[in-house]
Amino acid sequence: MTSSIKISPSILSADILQLGEEVTSVVQAGADWIHIDVMDGGYVPNITYGPNLVAALRQVTDLPLDVHLMIAPAQPHLKAFAEAGASIITIHPDADIHTHRLICEIKSYGVKAGIALNPGVPVASIEPLLPFIDLILIMTVNPGFGGQSYISEMTNKIRQVRQLIDQSGREIELEVDGGINAETAKRAMEAGATALVAGAAIFTVKDNNYAAAIAQLRGEKR
Repeated sequence: MTSSIKISPSILSADILQLGEEVTSVVQAGADWIHIDVMDGGYVPNITYGPNLVAALRQVTDLPLDVHLMIAPAQPHLKAFAEAGASIITIHPDADIHTHRLICEIKSYGVKAGIALNPGVPVASIEPLLPFIDLILIMTVNPGFGGQSYISEMTNKIRQVRQLIDQSGREIELEVDGGINAETAKRAMEAGATALVAGAAIFTVKDNNYAAAIAQLRGEKR
């Protein structure tokens, strides 16, 4: 396994009362991005964070803030998240309408644009958007909660998207989110992932050894 894989720790599993310290710790441990799951209680059952938290975390780290919007509609909130300091904003095509227009709006703020695919959303649905996006996020669980188990059938979906990206000739990140641990990280990387989101596998590790947890996800030995 190569260490070029990007690791994006999800703060959904971090200690919310020590969030600034938790983010600083994973940054020092070798994280590449910080993943922020935004949930609205409508598109998904849970409710989490807003732009104010993104702005607060931007004061803590210069790393890319990887903002995943699980909200419907997303459009009214794009500018606020961009202005708060998001580096990447990922939306769900089935959570809004006029997906291309939203992608163009995100990019107009100088922010990278991503598309997320839930387990039930077909790969073909994003093919027309390949010329415009910077990231594709494959959900290997149904969104809404942390700590779920990786859906093994999604590994083939990662391979399909990898093939689409390669055929496009564009530099598009292929991110995988859901049930990522040392075993499933290996599967996702072998299928073509370039970035992995991990929550519990990092933030609940014994003795808070985040560096070892991140290294393990990369397939490195510590």
